[in-house]
Amino acid sequence: MSSTELPSVPAAHVLPQVATVRVAEGERLRSVGLPGVTLTVRSRPPRREGLPPALYVHGLGGSSLNWSALMERLDGVVDSEAVDLPGFGDSPPPDDGDYSLTAHARAVIRYLDASGRGPVHLFGNSLGGAVSTRVAAVRPDLVRTLTLVSPALPELRVQRTAVPTGLLAVPGVTALFTRLTRKWTAEQRVRGVLQLCYGEPGRVTPEGFRDAVQEMERRLQLPYFWDAMTRSARGLVNAYTLGGQHALWRQAERVLAPTLLVYGGRDQLVGYRMCSRAARAFRDSRLLTLPDAGHVAMMEYPDVVARGFRELLAEVEGREPDPGRPGAGTGSGAPTENSGS
Repeated sequence: MSSTELPSVPAAHVLPQVATVRVAEGERLRSVGLPGVTLTVRSRPPRREGLPPALYVHGLGGSSLNWSALMERLDGVVDSEAVDLPGFGDSPPPDDGDYSLTAHARAVIRYLDASGRGPVHLFGNSLGGAVSTRVAAVRPDLVRTLTLVSPALPELRVQRTAVPTGLLAVPGVTALFTRLTRKWTAEQRVRGVLQLCYGEPGRVTPEGFRDAVQEMERRLQLPYFWDAMTRSARGLVNAYTLGGQHALWRQAERVLAPTLLVYGGRDQLVGYRMCSRAARAFRDSRLLTLPDAGHVAMMEYPDVVARGFRELLAEVEGREPDPGRPGAGTGSGAPTENSGS
């Protein structure tokens, strides 16, 4: 594994014509070369030495930036790193053009094997939740606990609001969509994404909205942006059709790691009703439901999600959370309903 620390303008080392990737205060980016892929890894130095490692995996169309708020709130609990999956964030496309769910999981496994950080506290959102489920199932030695925020696991009855995203997997749809939306500004696109992914889009600060627009402008300049989106969506849909030991729900049943499941009541992409099935499938699970959250609870309600993870960690380590720490909870381990307020 080769690792290169990226300066404050990291994208210049990959695509000189593309704008800067945002780095939050206290974070670092580095480029890691692995067989067949190069991953950008976002890290936040832990508050003290010796904290257990954590790895965060984003969803379709997202990036490691999606985890910055949660990473900040857990910097006294875990040693956090978040990856940009191949073709997303600041990671270039994979050498073989493979964006299947298995390929994304393989990239995460290769990084964990090469870095020697496992077993980690593994976090995944949406597509990253499906990827993390597969990693935990096939390589239990690499996963200490599993936290899934709206994991993209197969649904028999898909919500109508999720259909357009799934249609990206259909040949020709992406080309049609890009033609129909070629005059849309980055600001219009971001507003659409927020309406789809947030339970309460008004919670996004003006600064956060501005940063999102800048990131959208940067990513739209990438020549492989739509290809990565389309092929990853197709890879996820294809994974839904697999049977036997490769079926995602079958793999969920194989996960040994203690698991925290986080679902939003206003999620328009992953059905809220799936939380019950997930709680049954993962053998050692806890359920955290946030009625007002959408698809990215770790961005909308990072304090609540951080508290849920602290409770999981306290239970696993056999101790009570420190009530003096911000976001500390009671650690009941029972299904929890929280309005997120």
